Amino acid sequence: MDSVFAKWAVWVVIVAALVGGLLALNLVLLVRPTLESRVRNQRRWVMLAVTLAVVVILILLLPVPDDTIASLLQVFGLAVTALITLSSTTIAANMMAGLMLGRVGAFKPGDFIRVFGPGGETFGRVTARGLFHVEIQSEERDLMTVPNSYMIMHPVRTVRQDGTIVTCELTLGYDVPHGKIETLLGRAVEKAGLTDAYVQIRELGDFSVTYRAAGFLKDVKSLLTARRRLRAAILDTLHGAGIEIVSPTFMNQRRVEEPVIAARSRKDPMAKSAFEAVIFDKAEDAERVERVREALETAKAKVKDLEAQLGEADADGKAELKSEIEHQKELVAFLAGTVDQLERPDTGPDS
Repeated sequence: MDSVFAKWAVWVVIVAALVGGLLALNLVLLVRPTLESRVRNQRRWVMLAVTLAVVVILILLLPVPDDTIASLLQVFGLAVTALITLSSTTIAANMMAGLMLGRVGAFKPGDFIRVFGPGGETFGRVTARGLFHVEIQSEERDLMTVPNSYMIMHPVRTVRQDGTIVTCELTLGYDVPHGKIETLLGRAVEKAGLTDAYVQIRELGDFSVTYRAAGFLKDVKSLLTARRRLRAAILDTLHGAGIEIVSPTFMNQRRVEEPVIAARSRKDPMAKSAFEAVIFDKAEDAERVERVREALETAKAKVKDLEAQLGEADADGKAELKSEIEHQKELVAFLAGTVDQLERPDTGPDS
């Protein structure tokens, strides 16, 4: 009787030690807020694998007959298999898709993306990328949750951070020379604050010509404002030149002599508006956290590099390297605290 009790007491101690180890591992791998989403997702898989291994070890160490242990292992294996089978169409698929998205690295928090799906386009800025889904903030400031499996099954267009092309299409009648239109549209692109302006003749329709005016935008954060300014500049420029932007069918059927052109406004009522900051507030916060994380990883890598150089340096060099290492460690602590402070209100999806 005492021998059985001793065996169970030892097993309980082992259980307590392994559970404590799991809690410590979870604290090291996942609790720290300085982890970027890709690394956090990878460490979740590691934590899951370690947990399953611990359960198997505890079953093997049970102070019971071997046939009982074999039966318990069989039941555990069937339970895990059933869980994977039942959830494979949704959970497992989104997990694998999340790992694939993190590996590809096509976009990150703060990026503008457009997802082309069968139900239409989804446009906005990424606020967080989780293990199961991506969170996107729309132009209406709403938050949309898109499953990872949906993201990898449909084309995704990412607006580059170093600049993008802003375009506007419109149709005009054949009665206006295309050379004049191209000149005016190029002038409108420049008025909108865009560079490298160009104009394309996209289509020759039965009743109208389709033009596209485009220019390069350096600051992608003002994408919505740039689109509005381009359309407004096109309206002002064409109307200022006496060119109507109306349907050719309407032009041919009307009975009035006056052109349908609105009076030009002398002042842009939204010239100083920065509504992107209000619309994409969460995306801005996510991008800020991502940039601080990148700076943190860079500082950590520099500390390791300096510590590697310390052993080969002379006395004067060591003193200088130690000073620089201390400075970089202070920077790491500051950046880690900044990330902690920025992430405290909301840690994002699947956290």
